[in-house]
Amino acid sequence: MSWIKESNLGWFHSLCLRILKCGRIPKHIAFIMDGNRRFAKKNNVEKLEGHSKGFDKLSETLQWCHDIGITEVTVYAFSIENFKRTKKEVDDLMRLTKEKFQRLLEESNKLMEYGLRIRVIGNRDYLPDDIVKIIAEAEYKTKDNNKTLLNVAFSYTSQDEITTAMNLTLQGLNSGEIEESDVNLNLLSSCLHTEDSPYPELIIRTSGETRLSDFLLWQGSCSYLHFTGVLWPELTLWDFIWALFKYQCVAKELDAARNNLQSLEPLSAKGLAYIDRIKARRFELLKQTVAS
Repeated sequence: MSWIKESNLGWFHSLCLRILKCGRIPKHIAFIMDGNRRFAKKNNVEKLEGHSKGFDKLSETLQWCHDIGITEVTVYAFSIENFKRTKKEVDDLMRLTKEKFQRLLEESNKLMEYGLRIRVIGNRDYLPDDIVKIIAEAEYKTKDNNKTLLNVAFSYTSQDEITTAMNLTLQGLNSGEIEESDVNLNLLSSCLHTEDSPYPELIIRTSGETRLSDFLLWQGSCSYLHFTGVLWPELTLWDFIWALFKYQCVAKELDAARNNLQSLEPLSAKGLAYIDRIKARRFELLKQTVAS
C-alpha cells in the first residue's frame, strides 16, 4: 500500500472531524503502534502479515491526521529492544522496511504534492547498511517538504536518544565549542533526535498496554497519554476521534502543567552556533550516505 492513502471518508465521518476542529487540535501527535503480532496470531496468519497490515494502518492514520490538520506525527516503528526477537522475524521486518521505503521513493511526486517530509529517528549503528542507505535516500528526497513531518522512530529507545544528546553535549564541552555555562535544558533538548520539533500533545498506544516502553520519555513529559485496547491494525477512525476528544477535554490542564514547569532558558550565542553545527553535520552525513 502507498504511504499516502486517498481520503475516502463518508459525509458523517467528515462532519465529525469538522466538529472536532471547533476545538483544540494538537500540532504533534505520536503513536505507539502495538499489536501487530497479536493481530497475526488472532487471524492465524504469519507475523510478517501482521506487520504489513500495521503499515497499511499507518498509511490510513496519516490520512486522518492530514484531514484534521495535524502537522507532525511520530510513530514508534521498531525499538532497539526488538532486535532481541527471533532472527527470522527481525530479518523479515528489515525486508519489509526496505520494501516500504523503496515504495516511498517510487511515489515521491505524491509526497511532494502533500508536502510530507520523512525523518527517521533512532540509532542507525544497529541497522544493516542497505536499510541505512534507503532511509537516508527517503529523508534526503523529502527534505524540502514543509507541510507535514513524519518522524519514524526506528531502532529507537528514549534512553538511547537521551544518552546521545548527553554525548553530543560532552563533545561540545571537550572541543571547546561550548562552555559549561552554555549547558541547559534547552541545549539538551535541541540535541535530541527530534531537534526543535514541538513536543507531542497527545500520545496514543494501542493493544491495551499501559506503558510508554521507552518512547519519547523526555518529549512526552506533558503529553496526554491515551491507551486503547484495540490492536494497531484494527484501529478505527472512531478510536482516533475518541482519543482526540479526550485530549480536548484536558488540553487546558495540560497547558497549565506545561506552564508550571521551569521555563527553558534560552540558548546562548555559543549554544545556538553549536546546535547549528550539529544540524549541519547530520545533514552532511545524510548526503554522504545517499552518495555512497
